[in-house]
Order: sequence, then structure tokens, then C-alpha cells
Amino acid sequence: MEKKDINAGTGAALTISEKDFIRLVNFVHSKYGIDLHQKRQLVTSRLSSTVKKLGYSSFTQYVDYLLKSGTGDDINQLLSKLTTNYTYFMREVESFDYFTRVILPDIVRRHERDKCLSIWSAACSSGEEPYNVSMYIMDYLGAQASAWDTRMLASDISLDALNKAKRGVYELPDTIPPNWKRDYFKPAGGKMYEVAPKIKNNVIFKQFNLMDPIHFKRKFDVIFCRNVMIYFDQPTKSALTRRMYDATVPGGYLIISKAENLPPDTPYARAATSIFQKK
Repeated sequence: MEKKDINAGTGAALTISEKDFIRLVNFVHSKYGIDLHQKRQLVTSRLSSTVKKLGYSSFTQYVDYLLKSGTGDDINQLLSKLTTNYTYFMREVESFDYFTRVILPDIVRRHERDKCLSIWSAACSSGEEPYNVSMYIMDYLGAQASAWDTRMLASDISLDALNKAKRGVYELPDTIPPNWKRDYFKPAGGKMYEVAPKIKNNVIFKQFNLMDPIHFKRKFDVIFCRNVMIYFDQPTKSALTRRMYDATVPGGYLIISKAENLPPDTPYARAATSIFQKK
């Protein structure tokens, strides 16, 4: 499809027809589980400038292109615009407290022989969560950490987020403990700090669509899936929860955010606020 001049007018926001909105919403929902049916204004405001920058004069042209021949870069740009990759260190610290007090002692005890923990940050965004989890693990194991395989999987659908996560350079919040700032980071200029190698090397990043079957080598002791199901409708949540349940070891845990709820048909049992266990 022929594009208009990429420098064409970029004034007022474009409007999207009901037909094009439904086509785009159905495409995003079927491929990525994100429910945009009530987000017409968000779709228009967040994508209008992108459509014009790509040289299209209407949403019809953009949606036609996306559905017929959109590339991985196009999809990545679309998802980055429609979702909020916002996270930070020490987010919802109550969950981390429970992880340290209850979950870590439990799974370390169960793996005393093989000394291999299996943890997944299932929507890791820009990487703060898996690095944070790794710091808690290192603190808990202390001098014994080197005897354990604590490497964890961290996945996200956004390549932009994953690239930032792999760089591991952040402006740190005041909530970071001083000893962590000293032991787990190194200055990177100005107010920025880079995650230290011993923490970086503990995280394996992978692009993964949560709508896909979950077939990793090992089942997981703990799955962090925080602030992602807010984008899903109930059937999508139920299907994802079932897939995660099947990917969790007996006695393993699922940790979500305080802003979310698991569907009523969840097979997990509630262990604490935002924390569930496979009994």
C-alpha cells in the first residue's frame, strides 16, 4: 500500500471508524490477549501520531497494513503504545516481604538436595522486578548463594522493554537499601546506576507472548505475573491462569499485583494478599 509523504500534516488527531476500531481490537485481543473494547479514546490518542509518522493518512490504511503485512517492529511499536511498561524497584514491597519470610524458606527447603530454584518473572517490563527478586534471593542465601543455581527466567512481549532490561541501567528510588546500592549496583554516571554483574547474570531474558502455550524445560517454584492481567478480559485471565497453574510445581506460588484479582474459577488457593499457591 502506498504511503503518503512521511512529513504530511501532523496537526489534529486522526479519528478511527467503528469498523477499523473493531478490526484492530479483535486483532490485538486474539494475538496478545489485550482487551481494548472499552479503550477507543486511548487507542486513538496513543496511535494517531504513530499512524501519521508512518505516512498514513487514515487508520484504515494503517490497520490494513498491520493485519496484512505488519512486521515484528510494527507489532512491537503497537504494543508499546497501547500498554504501559511502568515499573520500579521495591514495587508492592509487601509481596516481597512475604516472598522473603514464607516462600523463600519453603522452596529452599524443598530444593536442599538439588540446590536449583525455578522462578519466572512473566511480564518483566524493563527488568526491575527480576533483578529485585534476585537481590532478595542473594540476601537470603548469603554465603551459600554460590552453591545454588538461582538463575531465573524473565519474559516480556515488548522488545523495547527487554532491551532496556538487559542494559540494566536505572535511576534508583530512595527505597533501595543502602547496602543493596553498594553491593548490587555500580555508578553509571549522573544519577544512574547499573545492575552489578552477579545480579545481571542471574536473569535470563526472553521474548514471550503469554497467549502462547507455556512449555519451558522446568516447572516453576514461583511465578511473578504482576500488573499484566489488568489488560485481559475474564476468559483470557482464566485461560492464562490455567496455563500458569500447569506450569507451577505442586506447592509452588503465583504472585500477582494488588490491583488484580484471579478469576473465580482459579485452581490456585489464596495464600496471602495477591499471593496464591498450587496445593
